[in-house]
Amino acid sequence: MNAQEIIRSIEAEQMKSNLPIIHVGDTVKVGVKIQEGNKERVQPYEGVVIAKHNGSINATITVRRIFQGVGVERVFLLHSPRIDNIKVIRRGKVRRAKLYYLRDRVGKATRVKQRFDREL
Repeated sequence: MNAQEIIRSIEAEQMKSNLPIIHVGDTVKVGVKIQEGNKERVQPYEGVVIAKHNGSINATITVRRIFQGVGVERVFLLHSPRIDNIKVIRRGKVRRAKLYYLRDRVGKATRVKQRFDREL
């Protein structure tokens, strides 16, 4: 068994299987585990996915939200143990892979059209 096979097997153990299908433009609510002293709580973080990087165990999403009038972006490692849950609140209809242009927009201009998927 060579080194690459060992690395792949360890990564396969760590990967989460219950992740929803996330697209760029979706509004998601991410539950992040926060350690405060000896207590642990789940802090929600809700925003629009503006970028997605696929890389098996290193897959990330960049979530942008407006907090007190200031744009805040966080990059979440999807398979991290710190991520408690990810819930897709609404689907976004976009035509680009990266929505970095939303950084320059303010107010209603930052809205993303909703995509309605047909149930099969």
